[in-house]
Amino acid sequence: MAVKTRSEMRKARHVRIRKNLAGTTERPRLAVFRSQKHISAQIIDDSKGVTLAAASTMEKDLKATDNIEGATKVGEALAKRAIEKGVKAVVFDRGGFQYHGTVAGLADGARKGGLEF
Repeated sequence: MAVKTRSEMRKARHVRIRKNLAGTTERPRLAVFRSQKHISAQIIDDSKGVTLAAASTMEKDLKATDNIEGATKVGEALAKRAIEKGVKAVVFDRGGFQYHGTVAGLADGARKGGLEF
């Protein structure tokens, strides 16, 4: 049996999560991706295959390194953009990442910004 890398194990977890999780028009999916330096999130309507809103630390106004404060800012900005588009409730997709640190910070920021999940 071949040894799996961390990224392969994360992708396997993400596939396992996505089997039971899908975004609908009423409750789109809030998908999170975390890299070593940045964190990004999108709100996706899987029934149409459309991204409704997105935010990332790579944007000029949200410029921050991968830390909890930066992730919270991204979550708040994403929530603001989603509410402008009429989205209030979402399904949280942690993308195979542990719900801890920056991923939890992004979720807290999105809740603080007004999203329900």
